[in-house]
Amino acid sequence: MAKRGRPRAFERTEALRAAMNLFWEQGYEGTSISELAAGMGINSPSLYAAFGSKEALFREAVALYDATESDATASALAEPTARRSMEALLRNNLVAYTDPGTPRGCMIVLAANTGKTRNEEVREYLAEYRRSTISVVADRLRRGVADGDVPPTADIAAISAFFTTVLHGLSIQARDGASSAELQQVVDVAMAAWDGMVRPAATP
Repeated sequence: MAKRGRPRAFERTEALRAAMNLFWEQGYEGTSISELAAGMGINSPSLYAAFGSKEALFREAVALYDATESDATASALAEPTARRSMEALLRNNLVAYTDPGTPRGCMIVLAANTGKTRNEEVREYLAEYRRSTISVVADRLRRGVADGDVPPTADIAAISAFFTTVLHGLSIQARDGASSAELQQVVDVAMAAWDGMVRPAATP
C-alpha cells in the first residue's frame, strides 16, 4: 500500500501575503477571521497559533506591505532634484495605485481610516505610518535646500503636507475607480503649483 504524502508545510510568508491582500482590499474591520483563514489556507486555530491575534496579523501584514510595496516612493526620493522627487512621488505611486494586479490604492491609507472605538490602536498605527511619509518628504525637501534647488525661504512643513495630502488623495480616488489618465491630470495640477510654493521671498 502506498504511503500517504506528508501534508504541505505551512508557508508563513505566503499566508501573510494572502492576509495582506485581503486587508488591502477590504480593510481591517471589513475582513473577518474566517475570511482570513480561508484566504491563507489555514484554519482559525492555526491562524491564532501563528500570529496571535487579528490585530497582530494586521500589523505584520502592514509591515510586509511597507517592505514590498514601497519601491515607488523610494525611487522617487532618489531623484536628483526635489521637484523631480515630488513629481515622481505622485506619478510612481499612482501607477502602483492603479495596477490591475493588486487592490487599488494604498493599504496604509485605506485599511483603517474609520471604525469602532475598540480599533483605535489600529487606526493610530496606520496614522503613524502616514505621518512618517510627511517626515520623509520633508527630509527630501530639506535636502533640496542644502543642494540649492529649493530656496531656504520655502515653507517645508506646508509643502510636505501638501504633497502628502495629494498622494493620499490619489489613493482614495484610485480606490473609487479613477483612471490612471485622470490621476495624471491631478498630478499635472499639483506640479503646476510647485513654482509658487518654492518662489523665493520678495526683497523688500
